Amino acid sequence: MNLSDIISQSILKLLEEYDGTAEIQRNELANKIGCVPSQINYVITSRFTPEKGYLVESKRGGGGYIRISKISLNPRDLVVHLINTIGSRLDEGSCRAILQNLINDKILAAETARMMWSALSLSALREVPPELRDNVRASIFKNMLLTIL
Repeated sequence: MNLSDIISQSILKLLEEYDGTAEIQRNELANKIGCVPSQINYVITSRFTPEKGYLVESKRGGGGYIRISKISLNPRDLVVHLINTIGSRLDEGSCRAILQNLINDKILAAETARMMWSALSLSALREVPPELRDNVRASIFKNMLLTIL
């Protein structure tokens, strides 16, 4: 298991222990794991994103902390939250992560997610100019999500 996985597992364990919301001090967690605080930041910003179902808040200063919460909304509210979170651009990796979370949360069947992915993937958007693909993907995806409300 690599260091990022160890950090991620530690945070997930804290989330489980504290019913979906954990407050961590970067330095404290870094010392416990044996890494530098910037590695904690990297894992949080790459693995605990809104697209993956997490809300991250940070308080700077001497007693600063990072609060990570697993977003637990009813399916309709979760879809509305996703539509608002996506904005005007959606890259391929974030799109795939959102679809996987919708499967994990049992909001979408795997077959439905695969069909949606087939319309949102690079191969489907190949004819769209590269600088517009993320905009087109976001628009299509949000419209698809609206149909499942």
